[in-house]
Amino acid sequence: MTSGLHHITAITRKIQANVDFYLGFLGLRLVKRTGGFEDAAQLHLFYGDATASAGSLVSFLAWEDGAPGRVGHGAPSEISFAIEPSAIGFWLTRALQFGIKASGPSLEFGEPVLRLTDPDGIIVKLVGVAGLILGKPWRTPGIAAEDAIVGLRGATLLSEHPVETAGFLVRHGDFAESASEGAVTRLASGAGQVIDIRDATGFWPAIPGTGMIDHIALRLRDRAHVDRQAGNLVAEGHGVINVHDRKYFYSLYAREPAGTLVELASDGPGFDVDEPMDTLGQRLFIPEHFKLDNEDVTPMLPQFGLPGEPRIIYRDLPFVHRLHEPETADGSSLILLHGTGGNEADLLPFGRKLGPDALLIGLRGRSTEEGVARFFRRFSELRFDQKDIRSEAEALAGFVDDAVPAYDLDTQKLAFVGYSNGANMLAAAMMLHPEIATTAVLLRPMRVLEETPDVRLPGSRVLIVSGKEDPYAEHALALADQLRSVGARVSHRVIPAGHALVAADIDAAHEWLAAGAPA
Repeated sequence: MTSGLHHITAITRKIQANVDFYLGFLGLRLVKRTGGFEDAAQLHLFYGDATASAGSLVSFLAWEDGAPGRVGHGAPSEISFAIEPSAIGFWLTRALQFGIKASGPSLEFGEPVLRLTDPDGIIVKLVGVAGLILGKPWRTPGIAAEDAIVGLRGATLLSEHPVETAGFLVRHGDFAESASEGAVTRLASGAGQVIDIRDATGFWPAIPGTGMIDHIALRLRDRAHVDRQAGNLVAEGHGVINVHDRKYFYSLYAREPAGTLVELASDGPGFDVDEPMDTLGQRLFIPEHFKLDNEDVTPMLPQFGLPGEPRIIYRDLPFVHRLHEPETADGSSLILLHGTGGNEADLLPFGRKLGPDALLIGLRGRSTEEGVARFFRRFSELRFDQKDIRSEAEALAGFVDDAVPAYDLDTQKLAFVGYSNGANMLAAAMMLHPEIATTAVLLRPMRVLEETPDVRLPGSRVLIVSGKEDPYAEHALALADQLRSVGARVSHRVIPAGHALVAADIDAAHEWLAAGAPA
């Protein structure tokens, strides 16, 4: 029976650094780039060997600038790859050359192990295993065939109930207990891969987040074997077990008794069902079940460059932000500010439709209210923290001052778009810092700045778009009057909509920008 590991999935905070480590340093192949199967707006990359074979795969969900998790019991703590024992010296030297944190070599279960730390803090072990044949290593410049990674060697799980964890993996993954060393019990599969279960009794529990291994996937032969295990899990009392067609494999998820998420995945159909084997990983695929146009999702996914390719170099600026470069650039830029509860990616699809050839910069608000992101705090629906508005407006002005040289922005071709809370922040910032913007689209805004600053904005153009059915629409009139009182040229349009954005917002903004946007 096919057995062993199918893949291991983890979460990264910075996809470019992740790509550089797993492709550029470790020499794996990018075999698939997709939107997430549970969330299309989440980038999911798969790395593996030359043929994307089951047992070679490690995948990453991109939570750009997401909160870090915490390693603890109820989750995996280490990923290990197999190499030839003679390659340990090569990899130690390579780690020193690349500035990768490394420790060892040391012996574990009689095998030489070099421990590395990836950019998110995940422990990656390179384990010398003689004669282990798992797949076809990918050829990477600077890594000889005899030194290349052979495939996944295994994973380490932290468990408060190691006996029960082992029993689960034996019953459902065709593993067998093979050895023990200190607090670690080793299970081995027929394919030569291992899962080490470390007794973590009394340790703190894991917390999900970036820098965490989300789950391990055990390898089953085909769809029928996955369905069979679904029945076995139900019989054990796991409740309803949902199976999923992941296009490249068929699988189910269950938690072992100590809490680690385990996926049971079929070998096929494989990663070449929708692109040729020789060009794997070159196209982005959005899972079909979402029935979404790529243009509605692609701008929300973080961009990256493969080793040797140009890439976006992010600068350390006052706001967490996301850049999205167009296929063909015309030198224009749009800075986008989301509404309450949004993030830096929310308005990128809107921005891409508004400016197909513009560089997009989405910002994340720094104030929080009941756990959701905002650009400033409020005391009630119509009362706002004036001190916070002024403080964050100053930070926004600082961001723009720094972003212009950092990203080589042409201020004559720079426009701003804000929605709801982001629009309110933008309008306030324009009056508090007149140099910040001359062209702004404010979607569903209202007046939030109680005192009108003694400034003049004669060169500023502002479009306000209100929804006819928006309960806050009447408050936009006061903002329009306030902006006009300081000399801004204001156009106010009311469209058939509520507070949510609709296609008519893009039409109104596009028409207005085309009529007089920066040349």
